[in-house]
Amino acid sequence: MTEAKNVLGTKLELCCTSPMTGYYRDGFCNTGGQDFGMHVVCAQVTAEFLEYTKFQGNDLSTPAPHFNFPGLKPGDCWCLCAARWQEALADGVAPPVVLEATHARALEVCNLEDLQKHRVILQ
Repeated sequence: MTEAKNVLGTKLELCCTSPMTGYYRDGFCNTGGQDFGMHVVCAQVTAEFLEYTKFQGNDLSTPAPHFNFPGLKPGDCWCLCAARWQEALADGVAPPVVLEATHARALEVCNLEDLQKHRVILQ
């Protein structure tokens, strides 16, 4: 098995464990054959983005206990679908991105230059 790479070409770093994110709920924005949404962009969500994605039909702010999902609040990090991040970019509401934790497959949908313009470095 090969080590997952991020959009910078280095080892994929942890996105978030509180709340636990990732398609596999392991904190990483890894992807695989079952991940049809390609949840590969590690983003720090904003209130504006949460409102936007809710309007698009994907409510990420409301808890869903039956899915063990606590709901997101501004400032939380989450592995977003690359296509949703790209849509948000086109509509002027793309949230900041943690490049080191964004899977290289994001580049199949998103432009590295756009991701870099939205880069955030978390402490």
